[in-house]
Amino acid sequence: MQTASQWWESVKSDENKINDWLIKQYRGEVTAATRIIQFGLQYAGTEKQVDILATIAKQETQHAEWIYELLEARNIKPVVEDAEKRYWAKTLLGIKDFETGAAVAAHAEGMRLSRIRVIASDEFAPGDIREVFKKILKDEVWHEKAFTQLSSPEALEATKENHEAGVEALGLVL
Repeated sequence: MQTASQWWESVKSDENKINDWLIKQYRGEVTAATRIIQFGLQYAGTEKQVDILATIAKQETQHAEWIYELLEARNIKPVVEDAEKRYWAKTLLGIKDFETGAAVAAHAEGMRLSRIRVIASDEFAPGDIREVFKKILKDEVWHEKAFTQLSSPEALEATKENHEAGVEALGLVL
């Protein structure tokens, strides 16, 4: 089990690990956009909910494009297949309605933020990666806040245990 800082220290100095992680980030951003759109179609009940989800999905697509540019600069052509499922296998089953779905998303965004904050603040991180993740950080902070506000304290609590199991499946500590 590792903290976000420990995880980043083990990744940033190894080109293969960095490349593998960037591919996973790309897949994650692409699938996040799709997952958010599908969630909205199934559960969103108000125009405001639809609009917020559409904005978040659009930003996730932008993040995927920025990460794709990092991969292209490294001569890597990623595919979306085989996207990470360890975390989602534990958390998606907690979605029962719009509020619990927003809670699952809020937890996931919070987990990602712990890593993104470490990368964006690391003066010794590869410069191109640091700059991209500094841009992503701003959006992801808003995503966590938006999903938390779309949820409820009860839904956040109801989905917390699954989130913790997902984090554990990734080998991380909160």
